[in-house]
Amino acid sequence: MEFINEQLIQYCQTHSEKESELLQSLSRDTYAKVLNPRMLSGHLQGRFLSTISRLVQPKYILEIGTYTGYSALCLSEGLQKGGKLITIDINDELEIFTKKYIDEAGQSENILQKTGDALQIIPMLDFTFDLVLIDADKLEYYQYFQLIIDKVRPGGIILADNVLWSGHVLEPLDQQDKETKALSDFNKKIAEDSRVHVFMLPLRDGISMIQKKI
Repeated sequence: MEFINEQLIQYCQTHSEKESELLQSLSRDTYAKVLNPRMLSGHLQGRFLSTISRLVQPKYILEIGTYTGYSALCLSEGLQKGGKLITIDINDELEIFTKKYIDEAGQSENILQKTGDALQIIPMLDFTFDLVLIDADKLEYYQYFQLIIDKVRPGGIILADNVLWSGHVLEPLDQQDKETKALSDFNKKIAEDSRVHVFMLPLRDGISMIQKKI
């Protein structure tokens, strides 16, 4: 489901900050060599992630779902000096691919890659996060949220990607469609959660900006 037409998307990209040459290279490489390249954040969403990070100026960022590292590099643009971004992905086959671009960006000291099940890794992280991106297994979104909410500082931001799920959240629910049900349930629970403020944006496949109340 297209939320705005392609010409408007192109217009927005043209009038937004440009991608770096490294991010352009990473995008091309992902489309040429990796399965499901549509999972890449891309230019417009990447600039959004970068802008949010620069506004928050985080000391610690958590990313759940690395893929090929495009979103991690965008988020790292706002890190404080000496800050860390911890990114988790279950797919060990992409680890070397991603590390190459993290190294080329000069971010190997700042971005820490962890491979494995985020539900097991998150409880072991001893950080207070300023900014979090959830973009992994859709069935686990609410579990991720429950695990991280107490690790986010008051006023901190959680971003949840794919919350519109190609518009399927608007359709009559098919009980066999577990991902749409999980995302619909997640959206409802977050909207009703008294611990947070939430604003859902129809950017790309939908992204919710969730702020932990102060």
